[in-house]
Amino acid sequence: RRRAVSPPSTNDAFDDLPVIEALGLHTSWGAFADGIGTLDRIAPARVLAAAHGVATGEVISLVVPLDAFDPPLFGRPRVRHEIVENGRNIHEDVIDGFNPQAASQWDGLLHVRAREHGFYGGITDIDEAAGSLGIERWARRGIVGRGVLVDVPRHAAVAGIVDWNPADELTLEPEALAAILDAEGVRLEPGDILCLRFGWLADDRRRRAAGEDRWKAGHRFAGLAAHDGMVRLLWESGVAAVCADNPAVESAPGDPANGSLHRKLIPGLGFALGELLDFDDLAVACEARGRYDFLFVSAPLPITGGASSTANALAIL
Repeated sequence: RRRAVSPPSTNDAFDDLPVIEALGLHTSWGAFADGIGTLDRIAPARVLAAAHGVATGEVISLVVPLDAFDPPLFGRPRVRHEIVENGRNIHEDVIDGFNPQAASQWDGLLHVRAREHGFYGGITDIDEAAGSLGIERWARRGIVGRGVLVDVPRHAAVAGIVDWNPADELTLEPEALAAILDAEGVRLEPGDILCLRFGWLADDRRRRAAGEDRWKAGHRFAGLAAHDGMVRLLWESGVAAVCADNPAVESAPGDPANGSLHRKLIPGLGFALGELLDFDDLAVACEARGRYDFLFVSAPLPITGGASSTANALAIL
């Protein structure tokens, strides 16, 4: 496969991108502003257009509480919160064991590396990467643009295609994703923030309310297919970020033959990924109004050299 002499363009076809042959990993290194990745696709004109699309001013939160998962997924520490006095009549918060990925979260460009080939851009030194790819760069620009909701369980129920179970290892294939977008009457545009509702959070709430054992909740769930066909769709659609209500965007445990979608999207192509975002109330509102696009607003935490952030995301209809 060819290697580009000059940095690739954001308009390059997926199959024309440079490839790390040892990993079969397509890369967009050098195509975006430093430390920004695919969020660089959200031009001011796109933000303005999304803002003009606001019709009612209704605001819907897209996040769950920091302590929503007890115990947290993937062995992460519990968040310990305490209210303390700091002078007469003054009270403040102290949080210990705070992992920004404990609940609704952004995976930053430091979250995953491509083995010995390094983080996004081919940076192999962690200190250098922290200085170039830290989440504070996303915080400085914000994440604002047109959100597009793909409501998988609703489409599955209406179309009668499959008995969709978000706690099973089902994969959303490119053709199915395109079919749902078509049924919703929306087309992906460059700079969009793709929001995937697999129904995982709703199912998790039901299981918790029923007192069911959830110890394998982070090990098996439905999500995006991880093969290059899905990566090609995401890259060539021009979307700036991919968010999901499941723990990892892709399905788990996943097919080893397809590789890791995280590695393909983050260190390979520089994508912003959001996980465990709550799209349940948004889905109800979108169905009621028959429209699945909205203004998406998120303010990541300015953690210098950070690998992740709480999502702090809202939908404005």
